[in-house]
Amino acid sequence: MIFYMLRRLFQAGIVLLVVALVAFFMFRYLGDPVSQLVSEETSLADRAALREALGLNDPVLVQFGHFIGRVVQGEFGLSYQMGQPVSHLIADRLPASIELSVIAFSLALALGIPLGVLAGLKPDSWLARVIMIFSLAGISMPTFFVGLMLMVYFGVELNLLPTFGRGETLDLGFWTTGLLTRSGWLSIILPAFTLGLFQLTFIMRLVRAEMLEVMRMDFIRFAKARGLPARRIHFRHALKNTLVPVMTIAGLQFGSIIAFGIITESVFQWPGIGLLFLQAISTVDIPVISTYLLLVAVIFVTVNLVVDLLYYAVDPRLRASAS
Repeated sequence: MIFYMLRRLFQAGIVLLVVALVAFFMFRYLGDPVSQLVSEETSLADRAALREALGLNDPVLVQFGHFIGRVVQGEFGLSYQMGQPVSHLIADRLPASIELSVIAFSLALALGIPLGVLAGLKPDSWLARVIMIFSLAGISMPTFFVGLMLMVYFGVELNLLPTFGRGETLDLGFWTTGLLTRSGWLSIILPAFTLGLFQLTFIMRLVRAEMLEVMRMDFIRFAKARGLPARRIHFRHALKNTLVPVMTIAGLQFGSIIAFGIITESVFQWPGIGLLFLQAISTVDIPVISTYLLLVAVIFVTVNLVVDLLYYAVDPRLRASAS
């Protein structure tokens, strides 16, 4: 187990190093930082002094080493457009994105797993057909279209739910949350459903496919021959084996929800890191763009590592092959 963990940590470190290299070269080849930090009236001497102060005249390897050192310390530079430390901007926006992602992922799991089980146990029933039609529609429709339709119907026509913003929030010192206020819960419903819809239908179809496969296995036939109750066979034997591969995919889907909730945050003007990233792209704010790239890499590597360790813990075949 320890050897397996060390090997996965080494692979994760290589991935993060490569992503850091890509982020570093964004600073060098996607615009001149000095030109974006000073005005047009700045003299050439002042520009040269600033370039020397930023270390832009050092060799490339030295600059990359300084960049890695600052990243390890949590220093990502100043935003060109906002003039604030990027770490502060990310820290202010990250709670909104995490709360939205957690609610969306919880919704996807809470609905996707039981619906997938129902569709897998009775694949020829009318309920299973309705579930599959819903899943096909959920996968096919673009996220922005789903968000706009929900806004028009529930926000404009019925006037039941807010269509933009995070609602009222409470500052807990280390975290800013909207989940402790009524307006915060009302504001998160539409974006959470929009963000989680694709994941919900994806998990639903995956659980259904795995359930159909497991129900044809010999140990299920033996359990039926022993006269075990159907509920015990379905939810203790079949579902337990179904969730082993689903766990890996679901973990990666959670990482993608956090990293790629950009469209949902843009549609609902949700003040998260995705909306900050879009604003940074429109203004070519390289420090914010590169920091977002590093953050996405850290999220995916961390989630993937946790899922691999959980998979290793629950699957005896993987432990046997590793030993």
